[in-house]
Amino acid sequence: MLLAGGQGSRLSVLTKQIAKPAVHFGGKYRIIDFPLSNCINSGIDTVGVLTQYQPLELNDYIDNGEPWDLDRTYGGVHILPPYQGVEGGDWYKGTANAIYQNMNFIDRYKPDYVIILSGDHIYKMDYGKMLEYHIEKNADCTIAVLSVPMEEADRFGIMNTYEDGRIYKFEEKPKIPKSNKASMGVYIFKKEALFRYLKEDDADSSSSKDFGKNVIPAMLNGGERMFAYPFEGYWKDVGTLQSLWEANMDLLGEKPQLDLSDNKWKISYRHYPDHPHFIGENGSVKNRVIAEGCEIEGTVVNSVLFSGVTVAKGAVIRDSVVMRNTHIDKGASVSYSIIDVGVYVGNNAKIGEMKGKEIDLAVLGSGVRVQDETVIPAGKIVDDSADSETINKETVEPILNKITSRIKKHQILQVNIKEKEVVE
Repeated sequence: MLLAGGQGSRLSVLTKQIAKPAVHFGGKYRIIDFPLSNCINSGIDTVGVLTQYQPLELNDYIDNGEPWDLDRTYGGVHILPPYQGVEGGDWYKGTANAIYQNMNFIDRYKPDYVIILSGDHIYKMDYGKMLEYHIEKNADCTIAVLSVPMEEADRFGIMNTYEDGRIYKFEEKPKIPKSNKASMGVYIFKKEALFRYLKEDDADSSSSKDFGKNVIPAMLNGGERMFAYPFEGYWKDVGTLQSLWEANMDLLGEKPQLDLSDNKWKISYRHYPDHPHFIGENGSVKNRVIAEGCEIEGTVVNSVLFSGVTVAKGAVIRDSVVMRNTHIDKGASVSYSIIDVGVYVGNNAKIGEMKGKEIDLAVLGSGVRVQDETVIPAGKIVDDSADSETINKETVEPILNKITSRIKKHQILQVNIKEKEVVE
């Protein structure tokens, strides 16, 4: 069961019209591609995708599941939005409630075990190995964990375990963590145990209907066998603009932290055919990911470009993520930025900058049009063209002319007064 209904408000303008799992990543992917690909690569061929916030584009993208080999007569991928039943219906109130409302779907396939996944993480993982661990431990619930630096442990849900991996305490973002085993939001349950605790949680009017806040602590308090599965590999929660940018940058270099060219664990995606990317005689590219359909006449360094991006002569893109069908016009400069789909950046515009050692990203939302000579400073988030607070010749010169005119008038007035005083 794949939880994909989150709004992703920390991604700001990128999730204004789409659900977080539908956000673009890595030149040709969506975030949802990673858990879906992990499922089929792990031998899981029945997946329920629970949607809620702005589901249209995500639903269209998943469609029948064919790119991930999930277009099947029995099983396959199923979109599961909130629905109205005989006893009424309601929005999903939390992660646990979302699964509770779809217990009938789970029961259709009579599983012994249920895996719960989040749709907003970037990673490659074999869930089959985790299931083997779960069965070996005879666990009621197994939670995948990643060892993080102790100084960062207060940002995560932390599992405290015995030497054999059994969990004895769970702490949500502890001020003084005793362990560095951070929950990855990947759970495997015995179906019977899961259903029992979901029913109890639903009956509790004080519960927030969340796995981390309610169900997992309840199972621990109930003495259930719960184990932490140690995961070693790349994993990134891309719930913020900074982390999304960092994950894209992790694709760069001769030995990237996240290698998506490894066909042994293929990340599949819905492919929209386009012509090969083109680099003109004036174009220059270095340490980049460039998708099909890009046309480069300028300079691209340390950046990720999606399909259909055009970079005109004299334009420079550095340390940025530029999403599909965006045009960067002549002489424009883009640095430390995330630019969403279908954006136009005008001649000699300047987007973003590096501020010392700290990176403060400039972000342009979908469809924004940036006028010629415009400056969008570091840290500025632009929702639409009218919001851009453009600083260009058309805007600035009239203002300067008015100010200059007023100054001149004032000076003339002062001179006239002084002359009058002298005459008198």
